[in-house]
Amino acid sequence: MNAVSEAALTTAIHVNGQRLWDSLMEMARIGATPKGGVCRLALTDLDKQGRDLIVQWAKEARCTISVDQMGNVFMRRAGRNNDLPPVMTGSHADSQPTGGRFDGIYGVLGGLEVIRSLNDYGIETERPIETVIWTNEEGSRFAPAMVASGVFAGVFALEYGLSRKDVDGKTIGEELQRIGYAGALPCGGRKIHAAFELHIEQGPILEAENRTIGVVTDAQGQRWYEVVLTGQEAHAGPTPMPRRRDALLGASRVVQLVNEIGLRHAPLACATVGMMQVHPNSRNVIPGRVFFTIDFRHPQDEVLAQMNAELREGIAKIAEQGKLEADVEQIFYYAPVPFDEACVKSVRAAAERFGYSNRDIVSGAGHDACYLATVAPTSMVFVPCIDGISHNEVEDATIEWIEAGANVLLHAMLERASEPG
Repeated sequence: MNAVSEAALTTAIHVNGQRLWDSLMEMARIGATPKGGVCRLALTDLDKQGRDLIVQWAKEARCTISVDQMGNVFMRRAGRNNDLPPVMTGSHADSQPTGGRFDGIYGVLGGLEVIRSLNDYGIETERPIETVIWTNEEGSRFAPAMVASGVFAGVFALEYGLSRKDVDGKTIGEELQRIGYAGALPCGGRKIHAAFELHIEQGPILEAENRTIGVVTDAQGQRWYEVVLTGQEAHAGPTPMPRRRDALLGASRVVQLVNEIGLRHAPLACATVGMMQVHPNSRNVIPGRVFFTIDFRHPQDEVLAQMNAELREGIAKIAEQGKLEADVEQIFYYAPVPFDEACVKSVRAAAERFGYSNRDIVSGAGHDACYLATVAPTSMVFVPCIDGISHNEVEDATIEWIEAGANVLLHAMLERASEPG
């Protein structure tokens, strides 16, 4: 096999875009939904089918397969010196209940396409290369999101990760055993030379600006909250308006508050109420209890802290005015993530080498790379998605974008995997 130096990297070394697209379309048949999306919730039988197919393809590409205690799957292509820390890529294969064909799985199969392409050219890298399937990135079945990469990075304890339950009371540990992906490899504690994650943008910026590649420099920090407002259930007819303790009225005012906080810290802030449950949910009963969720995001930690303070102060006032009890619990937090400058530079250089229009961009969504960045030099590659739509069955991208992102990933990884120890 041949070695390739950084100076010898040219666009003559590229991925097979049609092969990658065909692999994505074949994966999309597993858990396909009527509107053209997918439903592969983490650790379901459909998730197992998807994992099995990817592992089969990886074995055909002469990868060795290992699975860790959180069910993360590592597909390894040997290098000249396998004692050196690897260059890693990957993403997730699970989806939202009404998810798209590209979210997550593009990063996994893009990594596999890098390996296939290196095989095509007979290139031997100095370091091994690994493509990873991270377990339960979405968090749609088991909360929180990105729990397995979080365990890998030491953010969560293994016991915590394995004990996460779905709505039916089944744990991650139990479901890993059931589908045959409860591995023996310790989760984490490994040295990684560099890591990259390939992903659709999941937003409208790249397409709107006619840019092919997003060079991801940072990821937004996030705070998630669960809020319960408690008032008093009462008959909708005999109860005078001034005497009501309407929990839903209070919740509607909090929704407005959340929107105002997001606008106050625009253009970088995002603030969302995404889930709401009203009790007793009867047409002629004044709601006595409302549960809802809040999602705050911003790339600056001090602004997130200010948004948090404004939220808590505002909810306290709303509760007092409505004679309500308020319970506000922050259930998830991670600080904004600055990605590694050298990895970012590798991505930018690869995009320039191919002549792809590009721009620096901040990730508005959380990704496994955000946790990985706490233990290894890491960055991401974004490509556009049509109309910026994701987490939706109509999520779509063009084969040209898909191929371009994989080419950038190939060259960024090849550059770093050629570095000596």
